[in-house]
Amino acid sequence: MKRLAAALVALGLSLSPAAAADKLTVLLDWFVNPDHAPLVIAKQNGLFEKHGLDVELVEPADPNAPPRLVGAKQADVAVTYQPNLYLQVQEGVPVVRFGTLVDTPLNSLLVLKDGPVKSIADLKGKKVGYSISGFEDALMGVMLENAGLSAKDVEMVNVNFALTQALMAKQVDGVIGAFRNFEPTQVKIAGGTSTVFFPEEHGVPLYDELIYVAHKDSLGDDRLKRFLAAGQEATVQLLNHPEESWKAFTKAYPKLDDELNTAAWAATLPRFAKQPGLLDRARYEGFGAFMKERGLITAAPALDSFAVEIR
Repeated sequence: MKRLAAALVALGLSLSPAAAADKLTVLLDWFVNPDHAPLVIAKQNGLFEKHGLDVELVEPADPNAPPRLVGAKQADVAVTYQPNLYLQVQEGVPVVRFGTLVDTPLNSLLVLKDGPVKSIADLKGKKVGYSISGFEDALMGVMLENAGLSAKDVEMVNVNFALTQALMAKQVDGVIGAFRNFEPTQVKIAGGTSTVFFPEEHGVPLYDELIYVAHKDSLGDDRLKRFLAAGQEATVQLLNHPEESWKAFTKAYPKLDDELNTAAWAATLPRFAKQPGLLDRARYEGFGAFMKERGLITAAPALDSFAVEIR
């Protein structure tokens, strides 16, 4: 035993128990779904553990609460939306973007393929359903203007979160706020086919759909850097081994092993940030200008005050 101890000392090792992993609480934006695949895979495949982290993924009771809870230092990380971040900063919530989960928009305008709307211009005089006013109104406004119309040319109808149901029942002629990786499949399962119009192809600047935020006082916390490193490794595994990753995902959440989530999984994989720590400064500044131009915020904040790269 003495010889073993001496050999371990010589190698810079010891007989003491391994150091406990650092705990990190991550509040999701919604219930677990394929949008969160890198987080689930990093946890299931031991990548967080590899980086010395014990990560708890928490589904929120209120999807609006996670950034505020992080701002109140009641959790470490929140998954939120880039457009929402500007609103949170304007409200004085002390959070900062330090990473990206999904680096393309998921939001879209959806219509039934066999319906009267073949182009956005065909929405003149029609009804468009939405779930949340504000940002979705702004998206719709820009897309209409890009097609030579104005917001006055359509009737916006609040259908709460029943986008697919309202569209299939023909209560509305289109819905804005439909996630392109979910709602088209929901329409298909319900027996219909849909046409998707992507905002970024119709005048809306590119933005990150899902991002990670932390309290501005915690940006020097090394756990955040390790969290991003584990997430990046998980994304590589997802892209290289999608079938094996799907098995690991559904092992953790068996109830998601259905037609909708299987299709969403495949549709979401190419949209994950390959380098989650990178910050596209021009994109964030440009989108801040867009938010101000559309009247969603009173002024675009200085970029370094709400978005950073952790090195």
